[in-house]
Amino acid sequence: MTQQPMKHFKIFLILALFPVFNATCQDNKSSNIALLSNQIPTDTPLVFAKGVISIDNHVMGSITFNPAMDELFFQRRASDESHNIYTMKLINGQWSKPVFAPFSTNKKYLDFHIRFHPKGDRLYFGSTRPLNATAKPSGLHQWYIKKTANGWGTPIPLLDTPFAGRFAMCTTPAANGNLYFTSKEKGQKLKDEGIYYAINKGGHYTSAKKMGKAINYPGTWIAHPYVAPDESYIIYDAERTSEYENGDLYISFNQNGTWSKSYSLGPKINTKLSEGAATVSPDGKYLFFSRGSEKVRKDGSKYWTGSLYWVDFVRLKKEILKKHKDN
Repeated sequence: MTQQPMKHFKIFLILALFPVFNATCQDNKSSNIALLSNQIPTDTPLVFAKGVISIDNHVMGSITFNPAMDELFFQRRASDESHNIYTMKLINGQWSKPVFAPFSTNKKYLDFHIRFHPKGDRLYFGSTRPLNATAKPSGLHQWYIKKTANGWGTPIPLLDTPFAGRFAMCTTPAANGNLYFTSKEKGQKLKDEGIYYAINKGGHYTSAKKMGKAINYPGTWIAHPYVAPDESYIIYDAERTSEYENGDLYISFNQNGTWSKSYSLGPKINTKLSEGAATVSPDGKYLFFSRGSEKVRKDGSKYWTGSLYWVDFVRLKKEILKKHKDN
């Protein structure tokens, strides 16, 4: 008679523990990222992977993760060096040490603002490297690289529409292949750059089109877009205050094909320092961004230094959406 209640108790215990086990499994990917920092952020940004990715006296750029969040790429440089792209992999539950990405080992050229395609099979980045082995450097171009069975292939320059004959930087793909990037028109000053996009038409692209005033007005240095894989929101940085070199982060939401007014990410994100180059983890849980400032040496020369930060994006987005709904 006592076995039947005990059997029911065991079944109840298994059922009670299943949601916990299931949630733990769902959080495994997030814990991959958490392995790089001692503390998980909430509503206040924390330095990400201090001493490993974010190191003193360096300038940090953006970071990007593959869908499984077991491979990442980021950019950084010492104050007197050029940007290079680094990579790390999760192997047997531990992250490898940062090393130069195999396609970014030449310190003579600038490699930066790398972005995974949401499918994880392609990387986009900007580079000042020559267009081929015999050519001289010809300025900044956008490049992509495909993942093969043997690893990452050879970088290929994007020279056709929408990039032909135009300045472009920080290309970010949506899941459907649409591209968002920083650009400007011929004759414009660099500070007048803005956010542009091109529509994927079966592997071919429409001409670059500048996004509307909801994103590109007001301000200067409007740049470095990150678009959600489903194009439900876009995050970018811009200077919209009178303070020198005070870039801040903004978000706009896609409402049935119309982009909403842009909202500041708020005072906990946007400070008197310069914030920019934001990305979001593939699970949508964490926002990553650089924060830095210009400093002056004893001889009067200037240099930049900064770190990579992360913050709970789920909470942040809920707060902004509530504000958006109320307004």
